[in-house]
Amino acid sequence: MTREPVAREVVVDGKRLETVRWDGDPARPVIVMLHEGLGSVSLWRDVPQRLCERTGGTVVAYSRYGYGRSDVLREKREPDYMHREGEVVLPALLAELGIERPVLFGHSDGASIALICAGAHPEIVRALVLEAPHVFVEDVSVRSIAEAKTAYATTGLPKKLARHHADPDASFYGWNDIWLDPRFRDWNIEAYADRVRCPVLLIQGDADEYGTTAQLDAIAARAPQSETVLVPGAGHSPHRDAPDAVLERVASFVERV
Repeated sequence: MTREPVAREVVVDGKRLETVRWDGDPARPVIVMLHEGLGSVSLWRDVPQRLCERTGGTVVAYSRYGYGRSDVLREKREPDYMHREGEVVLPALLAELGIERPVLFGHSDGASIALICAGAHPEIVRALVLEAPHVFVEDVSVRSIAEAKTAYATTGLPKKLARHHADPDASFYGWNDIWLDPRFRDWNIEAYADRVRCPVLLIQGDADEYGTTAQLDAIAARAPQSETVLVPGAGHSPHRDAPDAVLERVASFVERV
């Protein structure tokens, strides 16, 4: 059965945020999806709907400040921007939407934010699905992000991102500039994993161009209820490169929790 998404704008932390909800069985846990560093609601494509259909539960996706159709980023990001998203913004958004103890499904930056939230507020998170998470900065990440800057200046990437973001330049450079800022090399959120009390599903492609499995190992060593899935042939976005396998594994995990 196809479920029609319901769009809603909310104001959280003084910013207007785009949210979309696919309604399912209210007895099942809600899955909240947190996009990557250049993502948005629309860049999840059909994944939220398919996850809703596969699990039978409600799925909610939102675009963070500076992305999608949410308010446009107006200032430079600071190295602690993901800390604020996980410690302050996400809990406030869940409260605004009336969502209790969700499963957080985060990709890349979104996975890092989900981990911060679960470490800072362990009582409000039922489970974590962390796809290609970052808990510290690796050389491979910096190299690939520098290559993305060149691609943005020399290819059709701005036009592609314009289909998904109100201001693609602000979205792109808001992410790219802070990751390439020398101050960001010391960024580390491993300590949050020590305080996670819920089950964790870790997913990464074995051809991820933005990080190595050292990220997963660091989380698994600290979060006792962790399981790891390495997706053969997938890059930084396994849900796009191997959608059937990833959605099946996520749905099975959600069913157990």
